[in-house]
Amino acid sequence: MTALDPRGVSLAGTAPGTHTTVEVDPITLRVIGGALNSIAKEMAQILYRMAYSSLIRESEDLGAGIFDVNGRELCESDSTPMHCGSIPAYIRGIDRRLAGTYRPGDVVLHNHPYHGAAHSPDYGIVIPIFFGGVHVGFAGCTGHVSDVGGNFPGLCMDVVDVWAEGKLLDSAKIYDGGVRNDALIQHVLDNVRTPEQNLGDLEALIACARLGERRFTELLQRYGLDVVMSAADRWMDYSEEMLRRRIRELPDGEYAAPVSYLDDDGKNRDVPLAVAVTVRVEGDEVVVDLTGSNPQVPTAFNVPFEGSVLPTVASAIRTLLLDEALTEEFVPQNDGCFRPAKAYAPEGTLFNPDFPASCFARFSQINRVFDSINLALADVLPDRAVAGSSAALCAIAYSGLAPDGQSYWVYIEINEGSYGGRNGKDGLDCVDSLMANTRNNPIEEVELNHAMLAERYELRDEPPAPGRWRGGVGSVRQWRMLTDTFMGTEADNRTDPPRGLAGGHDGLPGSFVRNAGTDREEVLYSKVTQERCADGDTLEIRLPSGGGYGDPFERDPAAVLDDVLDDYLSADDARTHYGVVVDVAAGTVDREASARLRAAAR
Repeated sequence: MTALDPRGVSLAGTAPGTHTTVEVDPITLRVIGGALNSIAKEMAQILYRMAYSSLIRESEDLGAGIFDVNGRELCESDSTPMHCGSIPAYIRGIDRRLAGTYRPGDVVLHNHPYHGAAHSPDYGIVIPIFFGGVHVGFAGCTGHVSDVGGNFPGLCMDVVDVWAEGKLLDSAKIYDGGVRNDALIQHVLDNVRTPEQNLGDLEALIACARLGERRFTELLQRYGLDVVMSAADRWMDYSEEMLRRRIRELPDGEYAAPVSYLDDDGKNRDVPLAVAVTVRVEGDEVVVDLTGSNPQVPTAFNVPFEGSVLPTVASAIRTLLLDEALTEEFVPQNDGCFRPAKAYAPEGTLFNPDFPASCFARFSQINRVFDSINLALADVLPDRAVAGSSAALCAIAYSGLAPDGQSYWVYIEINEGSYGGRNGKDGLDCVDSLMANTRNNPIEEVELNHAMLAERYELRDEPPAPGRWRGGVGSVRQWRMLTDTFMGTEADNRTDPPRGLAGGHDGLPGSFVRNAGTDREEVLYSKVTQERCADGDTLEIRLPSGGGYGDPFERDPAAVLDDVLDDYLSADDARTHYGVVVDVAAGTVDREASARLRAAAR
């Protein structure tokens, strides 16, 4: 990434230039807005149904949308914010090579993390859209494929540079003017360990983008280019103004989150990595400054600035200020939401590495940035901020040589953490948090296709973090390997646990344990490269539990009783942490004894 303006960089695109602006009546405006949203949702459904790899098909680790000729997002699917938010950067990366060369029938494949991609396993497909012989926009989508080659199957951590991650595809036309380049596609597939899955995913991505191209062209045919693009401009301006209006309600100033620490870089063990986040509010703009964060590291644990940091900042600010549950007006997600939110990270640091540093494993870091933005603004947004969440995507790649001896089986799993409590609501249990929004993979599907047996999958045993609104509870999963299996991870156990807010208690860190409860029990690091699990070994994965919000002694005694009856808490936990005396047998609260206990504690 080149030197950055210290005022910050935004993900927003440049001004359009393909149409004449016209007035659009309110009814037509609404109809076109609804059509755009429907197009993006339908595009995503194609990927859900067609993809071969479980990470796209089951976990829904994908994004899709329609974009104008400058890469401005007109609409996006309801899927992973990271995928959707990064596609404008993919388009800018592709444009730097192909601008002016697009033809109808082109299909472009791209995954270069220093030219817009979120990281190299996220294949991006972009199709230029033509109308009346003029290039008017793009249909784009992304999805995380099972393997991209490189040193290790599925996920990599201890690698020397970006080339060691896998096959880099920089603005590659796999269809040129409608002519399929079979030799190039075969070359791509010959350099991955899962060619059948990757081909299925690639065809699904192409079908997704082609559907978007077709649906958007049909919209243009019905209403005309000027009307559709003028309506899209109005919607983008509306989203921008709604977000700026909310920013103007914040007091100007600098808001710093407590510095947090990631476990390590996957190679230099027990050396924590600092994440420093300062949010500057000035008028109707926000800049998230990551100065003070760790220098870049010699492993894959760095973050592409344009493809990963910028979407995170935009998503965090929009989520906090335009929470759909608290905002009466409908505000579509589009380029307008990117414009007021900017980011800055010094070159050569964890969040803006210098080429050719590897930046394959970046999700735990950007989830921590999201968590820190939230904590930084907690004092000025007490009704919207959330106590510390798990904020560490737990991605694990299991792999081994396939029975045919010619290829690999690779299964990439996303494990579920939790949210912290917030003002008025307990934290969500056993769910992906913040930038991820991915789903869990059904146990039946995994056991059907891989030599793994699920022995446990449930909420953690430990009680949730106390608070007036308790923290969420992370998941615990235990697999038994039915064959020799290699494992690679890019997780973060949160050795500094999720923080409580407003008097709430901190949450709990996570852990990886091999052969838990046996004489061969071994605690593993959160990030490993090609760790071998023998046939019969077990792996227990505990995800962090979120922090509590507010003074636990102000929690409604009836809610405490419910938690005891639901086995979240013991009667002793209720007495110690909440000052509530529960008669478990009767299923009641002794309100007088509880009042005395709480008064004495105060």
